[in-house]
Amino acid sequence: MIEAARGEREGEGGLAGGTAVQLFRLVKFEHSVFALPFVLAGAFLAAGGVPSAWSLVWIVAAAVGARNFAFAFNRLADKDFDARNPRTRDRLAFRYIVEGKGIWVFMAVSLGLFLVSAGLLNRLTLWLSPVVVGVVVFYSYAKRWTWSCHLFLGSVHGCAAAGAWIAVRGDLTAVPLWLALGATTWVAGFDLIYACLDFDFDRAEGLRSVPARFGVPRALWLSGGLHLVTAFSLFMAGWSGQLGGIYWLSWLLGTALLGYEHVLVRPGDFSRVDLSFFHLNAWFSVIVGLGAVADVLWRSFG
Repeated sequence: MIEAARGEREGEGGLAGGTAVQLFRLVKFEHSVFALPFVLAGAFLAAGGVPSAWSLVWIVAAAVGARNFAFAFNRLADKDFDARNPRTRDRLAFRYIVEGKGIWVFMAVSLGLFLVSAGLLNRLTLWLSPVVVGVVVFYSYAKRWTWSCHLFLGSVHGCAAAGAWIAVRGDLTAVPLWLALGATTWVAGFDLIYACLDFDFDRAEGLRSVPARFGVPRALWLSGGLHLVTAFSLFMAGWSGQLGGIYWLSWLLGTALLGYEHVLVRPGDFSRVDLSFFHLNAWFSVIVGLGAVADVLWRSFG
């Protein structure tokens, strides 16, 4: 309560002092590692080497802005559910932020960073930026209407990977589409696993999710199926992009990590979900995404 009261006083002035730090904690800024490697992969593949400094800076800025806007908007949309969900009650510590002015300032700054960055890249990224915002907003409310909400979350990451390619080249080919499909199904697949933790809560609240609609065992099977699509899509991205040995080694390691993720989590035993969700998926993104970057650089300078 003391911390909350202190936060309320700090939050009265917007993002001053500790409120800014708490906002970054609320949106788990450190989890940007999930998206950035695939964004960088899209950019380096499009350039066939190192993108221009201008493109690289604004691509990263756009990714950070969109990601922070998405997380903050989702926290705001789900604040009442989070307060009742036993798994997310720890977020009550941030209640003073979600109900204050600070989060609106944070969202406005993040959204502005994304839109300005998109506009500074090229005309196509600017035209497509409202689509990304629309997907983000729809996802935040999707569980109220459809059990396919996991795919909307995944598509946000897919848009980021394809968007980085568009930012560099201003077009779309098979490579970024395969990369986007891989990122989409990867995120949707591990979100399905995480959603199993909310099985009872989602059913009690009338929220839609694959576990709530089809049960936990089927959700885990579907998650595995989505990750098979991930492996195939990223294989096709490497094949279409004519990548070499470094990428194929990273693809093999990443595919093995996805398989191990499904060994760790079984119906009735979710004790190792945190290992699966946070650690293995972070490593998957780094290994496969940066593996593609390393392969491009090796061919470019080798």
